[in-house]
Amino acid sequence: MLNRFTEKTESKFSRRSFIKTGLASAAVATLPGCDSQIDVQVRRNLKKPVGIDDAGWKNVRSQFILDKGITYMNNASLGMPPAVVAEAVCKGYEAISKEPLHGKHDLQDNITKEVIPNLAKTFGAEADEIVLTRNASEALHLQAIGLELKRGDEVIITTQEHPAGHRPWMFRKEHEGVRVKEVFIPSPLDSEDDVVSRVEEAISRKTKALSFCHVTRGGHRYPVKKLVAMARDRGLLTLVDGAQAAGQFPINLHDLGCDTYAVSLHKWILAPAGTGFLYVRQDARKRIRSAFAPDPTLEAPGFDPPGTKDFPVRAAIGAALDFVNTLGLENIENRCRSLSDYLKAGLAEIKGVKLLSGHTPEISAPGSTIFEKEGLDAIASVPMMEERIKTHIDEHQRDSHNAIRISTHVYNTKAEIDRLLEALAKA
Repeated sequence: MLNRFTEKTESKFSRRSFIKTGLASAAVATLPGCDSQIDVQVRRNLKKPVGIDDAGWKNVRSQFILDKGITYMNNASLGMPPAVVAEAVCKGYEAISKEPLHGKHDLQDNITKEVIPNLAKTFGAEADEIVLTRNASEALHLQAIGLELKRGDEVIITTQEHPAGHRPWMFRKEHEGVRVKEVFIPSPLDSEDDVVSRVEEAISRKTKALSFCHVTRGGHRYPVKKLVAMARDRGLLTLVDGAQAAGQFPINLHDLGCDTYAVSLHKWILAPAGTGFLYVRQDARKRIRSAFAPDPTLEAPGFDPPGTKDFPVRAAIGAALDFVNTLGLENIENRCRSLSDYLKAGLAEIKGVKLLSGHTPEISAPGSTIFEKEGLDAIASVPMMEERIKTHIDEHQRDSHNAIRISTHVYNTKAEIDRLLEALAKA
């Protein structure tokens, strides 16, 4: 959505003076420097929703500026930021365009004093345990490259890891002689205990760490806390890919107990594209080194990649956090779960459909649903649904599946799901 915002001649009033003059109650306001018209009054009245039904989330839905007639159900790929996030990015670039020096310093201060502490609070961590990255892929590389291993040491991963969680270990295998053992995890998952048992059985005397996802690309939910506890009993480190988990439900990193955690904030958290973070638990700093700093210490581990950052984009993470925390992550989880359950019930009535998502909340994410339909190619279904009903979905041709992935977030509605179900029945 951010590419809809291009430079434009500044309006007669700045946004601040516009509000001060009382004109903010007007139906539509043009944002300075942004080629878009957004209802200011609606955006300023975000309310914590009540219940899980569409009516209770109508106000939340009004906060987004998706083009009329389009339905977005591919949030697991790239989230759809609300208007306040798009505006925050725009304002950040205006700030460094009008006054580069002070604009940069102000954004840096905001990131250091507001954004990172708020991230830490939201995810149950300390501020100095979090380093901002461009995405989870970058964070996954940093945690994999940083783990101290010698030739012949072993790392266990699973067959359902995202390519971004797989490739760093292949790099270390090819270049450093690290052993990488892949544990087969069935799709759908059988149970939490089955996942733990399969991983536990693969541990050997050479194993030093476990690396696995919290939620798979297909929406299967791993029992992270149980895996972490099992690994800790054996002196193993745990490195977790949280790209598909963060924002779908509450996460407390200290409670999970993992040593590292990689996050994409531009998916379910609805932050700007190109935002994420790496969490490294304080107690794990002795065994996970910096890929950048020549003289790291436990107090200053140096995990942050050097160089100039995309300050306007990173500062806008704060607007996304405010938005999500106003709604409440438990409310988001319940809303997403209700939409997914409604979708699953409808899919069960379509001839030839095989549901692949987990049958209980413990082994399935709230917002991602995967299924196969006999005779329907998953990849072909993506442009088909866009052409027929202007709905964006995704495919999941992996784990031996020819599956379709639907990612329903809080802004979706039952009417949109009904329209999709009708189109799928005819496909």
